[in-house]
Amino acid sequence: MELQAVGQTLETDDGVQQSGALRSRLMVLTSDKGWPYSWNLKGVESTRDCYLNCEVERVWQIVKGDLTEWFSSHRGTYFTPGRHVLIGTAGIGKSMNAGSYLLYQLLHYDVEQLPMVAYFIGSQSFLFDKITKTVSLYMDDPRIEDVVNIFSLRGVKGYIIYDVALASRQPPAGLPCKGRGMIVVTPPDKNEYERWTKKMDAIEIVIDCPEENDVRAMCIWMKRNRPCRSKRDTGRR
Repeated sequence: MELQAVGQTLETDDGVQQSGALRSRLMVLTSDKGWPYSWNLKGVESTRDCYLNCEVERVWQIVKGDLTEWFSSHRGTYFTPGRHVLIGTAGIGKSMNAGSYLLYQLLHYDVEQLPMVAYFIGSQSFLFDKITKTVSLYMDDPRIEDVVNIFSLRGVKGYIIYDVALASRQPPAGLPCKGRGMIVVTPPDKNEYERWTKKMDAIEIVIDCPEENDVRAMCIWMKRNRPCRSKRDTGRR
């Protein structure tokens, strides 16, 4: 996987402003195998680029803060990591990039502290074993919820990303099981997440729509390999 910066803008942090340093406007995380949210789209080529702006990074920092607290030495044995619901922006939908970026960061998190990551999307579920460096695909039987629960009973910690890809497909009642943190990535439709949120007393995170400069940087990246047209080609004089 590669991580590249596209475009730059002034950082809002005072220390950075004083130094005159520039920060990246948009980061692009590239995977040759594509990203899970596009794996289940029939007839559609898997998306290789994952676009990351400050809003996507903000979501990861919230999850990372939970993990830091979960694995801190002063926490008791029965501490439970937070449950989160990431709600997309009206008119745009859910943030597919956030789910992919969270997966990337969780897979690169300390393997001894967080040896497993589960990713649910549509009818497919993926279980990433970071110790053996393998990934297992589950469809129906056995259910991944049962497999995850078995590892939880053995004391193996992990994190769950549940991507609401299908209408009215809320997380199963058994999730998350003991020893698991969890985040649900959903469109801004209460029918998709309200019941689970209330039951689990989950914390809602609302992701803002990308800024104009974010979209511009994204377009620049998408068009980077296109040949430039001359004025004669465009019909201009």
